[in-house]
Amino acid sequence: MADLSCTASDLLPLLGSGANATAAAAFICSRFDAVSTKLTDATYAIDNTYLLFSAYLVFAMQLGFAMLCAGSVRAKNTMNIMLTNVLDAAAGGLSYYLFGYALAFGGPSNGFIGKHLFGLKDFPTPTADYSFFLYQWAFAIAAAGITSGSIAERTQFVAYLIYSSFLTGFVYPIVSHWFWSGDGWAGAAKSDGNLLFGSGVIDFAGSGVVHMVGGIAGLWGALIEGPRIGRFDHSGRSVALRGHSASLVVLGSFLLWFGWYGFNPGSFLTILKSYGTRGAYYGQWSAVGRTAVTTTLAGSTAALTTLFGKRLLVGHWNVIDVCNGLLGGFAAITSGCAVVEPWAAIVCGFVAAWVLIGFNKLAEKMKYDDPLEAAQLHGGCGAWGVLFTGLFANKTFVNEVYPGKLDRPYGLFMGGGGRLLAAQIIQILVIIGWVTATMAPLFLALHKLKLLRISPEDEMAGMDATRHGGMAYIYHDEEDHSNLPQFKMRRIEPSDTPTPERGTQVVQV
Repeated sequence: MADLSCTASDLLPLLGSGANATAAAAFICSRFDAVSTKLTDATYAIDNTYLLFSAYLVFAMQLGFAMLCAGSVRAKNTMNIMLTNVLDAAAGGLSYYLFGYALAFGGPSNGFIGKHLFGLKDFPTPTADYSFFLYQWAFAIAAAGITSGSIAERTQFVAYLIYSSFLTGFVYPIVSHWFWSGDGWAGAAKSDGNLLFGSGVIDFAGSGVVHMVGGIAGLWGALIEGPRIGRFDHSGRSVALRGHSASLVVLGSFLLWFGWYGFNPGSFLTILKSYGTRGAYYGQWSAVGRTAVTTTLAGSTAALTTLFGKRLLVGHWNVIDVCNGLLGGFAAITSGCAVVEPWAAIVCGFVAAWVLIGFNKLAEKMKYDDPLEAAQLHGGCGAWGVLFTGLFANKTFVNEVYPGKLDRPYGLFMGGGGRLLAAQIIQILVIIGWVTATMAPLFLALHKLKLLRISPEDEMAGMDATRHGGMAYIYHDEEDHSNLPQFKMRRIEPSDTPTPERGTQVVQV
């Protein structure tokens, strides 16, 4: 924005040497200062409103996660998985308020961990307002929601409470500090300009920070717990334990799709900013729109690739697979959504679909059980998205989104050399190492203390009946051979009234 400030001495030569010239100059400058202040206030208000709206969209993804999880598990565990999704948001809210935000963005600090703003003390700051906290909290609970899908249908409720608080209050904030804080050692926007490989890691909206963290955490939880009872038969062959509602899966996928428009475009944090490169019509608002387009194209391409790929492999048009492919495309494009051309997003989505299919095949061979394919989808496709950015990041877009450094490296395939790709590989390695070093011992400790997995009897009966006071539905599960009461919908007729023969007209009074 142009500087509207002035001083009386600037105007005096233009007003002449009359008796009232000095007073007139002072009055005119005061009006300019008032207008400048109003414009500054309007800029803050518009940017904060944009960020708040984006935070609401990202938080709405929790409803998408809840519906997706509910539809992907068997009906006897519906109440359990829904409760864990509520818990992720509630426990994550307190832990992120008390510790998480400070560890992530509590600067000035060192490159590893934040040191200030615990419990939002001395907040807001000149660089962050409450809208920023809310937005980052919505991201943190998204990571915890990813993990809950991997360990669904067999995990004790207390384990959810412990891991969710630990992940959102400590594990995730450290990773977000490394790559998103101005003090982080590997961020592309590091304030001192001392960037990793002269580039820093470009993980714009979190293919690594959010999706890989949640996916790798879920991987260790599912590995330590082991597969659900009946997931593999005595000979080791895979047995499908299908979720009970494709309708909920589709609903959840569309809600997540909608929320992703806050997740990716919202990560600009502000919208009222001119780049000054292509005229008044072009600015950060244009980059926000482009990011929404790349997000859409990557998810759409991944969905269609999965549709036809699975049709060729197994002979079915499967809506559940298509929904997972769609989300895999979104998880992959999240890293580079702001710095790649729309055509590159199509490449991202196409490869993401095959990454997901490949990791699912590997999981089946390794007898790894993840009811929502969360580790494969978010961990595998997220890692591909990080690499994709190092290959396809556009020079112009990189310098617009991350200004202030000349000759910043960009995508290898776009002529920018391999330094950005090297930084992206470092990100993948350190996230795997950090999440493994923190979450694997936690899940192991819970396992040793017998706080992780429910008993075989409870698992067979379903946690809704044994742990949560009743069923989510009146239903009959033909695969359930437990002795617990079940309910089957059927026609009820008076016992002393014969059933009418076909063709007989029945008159109801």
